[in-house]
Amino acid sequence: MQQLSSVRSFGGWQQQYQHASEVLGCDMQFSVYLPPQYEECQAVPVLYWLSGLTCTDQNFVQKAGAQRVAAELGIAIVVPDTSPRGEAVADDESYDLGQGAGFYLNATQEPWAKNYRMYDYIVNELTTIVQQHFQVTGKAAISGHSMGGHGALTIALKNPDKFVSVSAFSPICNPTRVPWGQKAFAAYLGNDPATWEEYDTCKLIQYAKEVPPVLIDQGSLDEYLTTQLRPDELVRTVASSDIVFEMRMQPGYDHSYFFIASFIEQHLRFHSRYLF
Repeated sequence: MQQLSSVRSFGGWQQQYQHASEVLGCDMQFSVYLPPQYEECQAVPVLYWLSGLTCTDQNFVQKAGAQRVAAELGIAIVVPDTSPRGEAVADDESYDLGQGAGFYLNATQEPWAKNYRMYDYIVNELTTIVQQHFQVTGKAAISGHSMGGHGALTIALKNPDKFVSVSAFSPICNPTRVPWGQKAFAAYLGNDPATWEEYDTCKLIQYAKEVPPVLIDQGSLDEYLTTQLRPDELVRTVASSDIVFEMRMQPGYDHSYFFIASFIEQHLRFHSRYLF
């Protein structure tokens, strides 16, 4: 790995790295916040954060304001990019497909299949790199926003042995039934909707044998609430289950990082109950 930057933050270090990804077939960047406990030679647990459409690893790092509470709690935060990158990587002129829009799945269709394997990258390659290169415990949680909220929920539901808890801000809850998901899934996975269900939270949670504790925050004035996110479908799906699940509608908040920054402390404290 090559370290690209390292800056002091709340007694810890905010760093960015680049590495050659075997899974994605390109160079990838990710950011990591290492709390002050890390310098004291303590192994720390990890929260993985997955960002939304058009974002890189830097949006959350610079806008969410998570470092202060992570420093207090002793939690490392790892933030990957949202897709493979580079001139040789397939792309699309629209913002919701191609680079910046990996949707945290494994593509099966050309020209995407060669590089767009963000699910394997997050679940297998990145977590292995973090374990090998940083002093971390065996406990990890996962969170994300919008497309990244979709990714966090689906990855946690499919890997309850790897993630002790999951949270999301404004997640795409039912992607097989909304335009963002339908466009991306058709391109990446093909035209058979049955194959899309492997990456749909509403479908996965119905049949999951084990579900880690879930916290979701949604803004009531989110411009994508009824057209793209559909949290109502997820609430209906889990209504009769006995899983640890909380969906909070936050009055007056939208889809922006102002919303995330307002509640990120509560999410970190939620995860700390399961990481320690």
